Amino acid sequence: MIKNYLKIAWRNLRKNKMFSLINIAGLSTGMAVALLIGLWIWDEVTFSKQHANYDRIVQVMQHQTFNNEKNSQNAMPYLMGEKLREEYGGDFKYVVMAGWTYEHVLAYNGKSLLKTGNHFEQAFPEMITLNMLKGSRNGLRDANSILLSASTAKAIFGDADPMDKIVRLDDQSDVKVTGVYEDLAYNSAFRDLKFIAPWQLYLNTSPWIKELENPWRSNFTQTYAQLADNADLATVSAKIKDIRLRNVRPAERVQKPEVFLHPMSKWHLYADWKDGVNTGGRIQFVWLFGIIGVFVLLLACINFMNLSTARSEKRAKEVGIRKAVGSVRGQLVAQFYSESLMLAGIGFVLSLLLVQVALPLFNEVADKKVSLPLTNPVFWTLGLSFTFITGLLAGSYPALYLSSFQPVKVLKGTFRAGRFAAMPRKVLVVLQFAISVVLIIGTIVVFRQIRHAQDRPIAYDQQGLLHIPLTTLTQLAKFDLISKDMTDAGAITSASLSNSGTAGINEVNNGFTWPGMQPDAQGNFAQVDVSYDFGKTVKWELVAGRDFSRDFASDSSAMILNETAVKFMGLKDPVGTVIGKDGKFSYTVIGVVKDMVMQSPYQPVFRTIFTFNPGNGSVINARLNPAKPVGESLAKIEAVFKKYNPNAPFEYKFVDDIYAAKFDNEQRIGKLAGFFAVLAIFISCLGLFGMASFMAEQRVKEIGVRKVLGASVFALWRLMSKDFVILVAIALVIAVPAGYFFMRNWLLRYDYHTEISGWVVAATCIGALGITLLTVSLQSIRAATMNPVKSLRSE
Repeated sequence: MIKNYLKIAWRNLRKNKMFSLINIAGLSTGMAVALLIGLWIWDEVTFSKQHANYDRIVQVMQHQTFNNEKNSQNAMPYLMGEKLREEYGGDFKYVVMAGWTYEHVLAYNGKSLLKTGNHFEQAFPEMITLNMLKGSRNGLRDANSILLSASTAKAIFGDADPMDKIVRLDDQSDVKVTGVYEDLAYNSAFRDLKFIAPWQLYLNTSPWIKELENPWRSNFTQTYAQLADNADLATVSAKIKDIRLRNVRPAERVQKPEVFLHPMSKWHLYADWKDGVNTGGRIQFVWLFGIIGVFVLLLACINFMNLSTARSEKRAKEVGIRKAVGSVRGQLVAQFYSESLMLAGIGFVLSLLLVQVALPLFNEVADKKVSLPLTNPVFWTLGLSFTFITGLLAGSYPALYLSSFQPVKVLKGTFRAGRFAAMPRKVLVVLQFAISVVLIIGTIVVFRQIRHAQDRPIAYDQQGLLHIPLTTLTQLAKFDLISKDMTDAGAITSASLSNSGTAGINEVNNGFTWPGMQPDAQGNFAQVDVSYDFGKTVKWELVAGRDFSRDFASDSSAMILNETAVKFMGLKDPVGTVIGKDGKFSYTVIGVVKDMVMQSPYQPVFRTIFTFNPGNGSVINARLNPAKPVGESLAKIEAVFKKYNPNAPFEYKFVDDIYAAKFDNEQRIGKLAGFFAVLAIFISCLGLFGMASFMAEQRVKEIGVRKVLGASVFALWRLMSKDFVILVAIALVIAVPAGYFFMRNWLLRYDYHTEISGWVVAATCIGALGITLLTVSLQSIRAATMNPVKSLRSE
């Protein structure tokens, strides 16, 4: 019997090719979108879960109060780990101090590579359960050791055994390879760790740390920990709240430091803080795409149900005949369900193929490395269950409603579907387009916000500006020679040193005082240490005063402020003002520059001070010679670096590329949202096309009569299109306010944001109506141009 049902179902699908094609195309597209979004969400919510101690690992963070506003950060004093072990050892299984992950030079046998890595205390490999391929997790006990990832070991040593080989790190230390670990997963918080060096090595090569007069004041390290098995996160977090407050000096307690624990489960999705409160983060995008996925899938299901319902009314006579020859209702129900389930099954199989084809592009756009879990039984259970439920829902109308007809009425022609039979289909069409229009408005607003931030004045010139990180102390010591040789070679017009590039801030300090400072004010400023020619190189814009100059020996204790800093200090005539620091140092303000956008382009510019301190440089800023070809200049610059530091790799970035990367997250979200919005419109248009085809088929005799009576093609087109235009217009009335409300709230997340212009709404409405007319017209015009003789010859 089942075989017979499937055979008949297949014949019906072949008989109604257009109906079947539209149904399967819409459903498979919707399922494919849902699968892609599901894979993306799964990757997000399982971030870092590959670490066995995921539920117990935490990062030690702190709130600090500046000018009545809480600032949250993960930077800690370097004594924090030792103090936690000393006072709260029973609450932690491991406490691990760490530096910051960035690029370092690894050299071996004349080969030098730049690899991202960090320094950790020796318990770190055990805490994150590194999968060791060679050696053991105890490999950091020796201060002059190093653990390499498998890819790094391969890059340095090829197929040779790396164990016990000596590698030179940052042209400072010779370290022995004591272990090789499997590269960490791409969706791990520590995925960029291509090597791990001992924390003690960092302390040994940074003697200034132990010479700090006030070690509890400086925040320049990170602290990770694993809670003891019987410890409660909230309880331990409350215990350690005042650990830093008790150790800072009385003058620094005004910042009210509050230490707390941030669990690994929230590092990725809940990374945003405002005034001491966690405001979420990427979890908002998880919800956003989850909703989009549900809606797109709903659109496909609406199509499926709409077209199945519409076609089923034409099969009323079939039901009557089947009943007349002895079919019972149960058999008819099974027949209709078998057709629906067959369609859903074909759609699911095609969706898997679509996802497999789309995954490479999807991973590139989404910055993921996801794949279909074809060997996972849970995936197949969920996929097949959904397919089964979709088939049952789509087939429920013909199966349960039509199978109840009395054969006498149907075969006598007295059956009528009723004046409200089409109402559910109309409601579903309105819902379809309302969802699609909201997605379109959202996509346009996201891209407008990105463009708005990209067009923001940044107060310096990015074009032709190079960011060259200093990878060794030799490069810093020989900067003057390097700069002169690059200039003499005609590759650059100027160069300078700084401790932060123009597209980022690496240091924030406090303890500054100024005339007229309010007693409760706290000076927390971004501090950029620079050399001569910094302003000339980046082409900043002076508002008052002058730049640092070799003609003034006193500039070693001079300071330049940005406009935000001047406003914060309340200085009416800043040039010549003396700024104090910690009661020991004083700086004279020699100039004011326009606010340079050095951090997030979506946020207000932070108050910033520029001081002359080339010895603290970590970046060379170089202005390329515009009269020379870029490739030729870069080759000359590399030759200069190799001349003075042949063992260090030459690396550089264009500042405009670094700045452009700040938009990556929003652009990625915008591209994905746009992609899904296009597919949503495609699915909705498939539904419209199918419904238009069905209506044209239903009204073929009416159209024939109207043509015989003199109706024009335009009049018939208008007649056929009017109902659909009305439905889409209703959808617009619902979607426009909803889209405006949601996107307005989204924009308010950014201090620097665009507005939702009227043209966005107008363009969306015109586009939706245009697409509707185009889709419907394909069938309307075809029906209107048919020869009425064919449709009326049997009358």
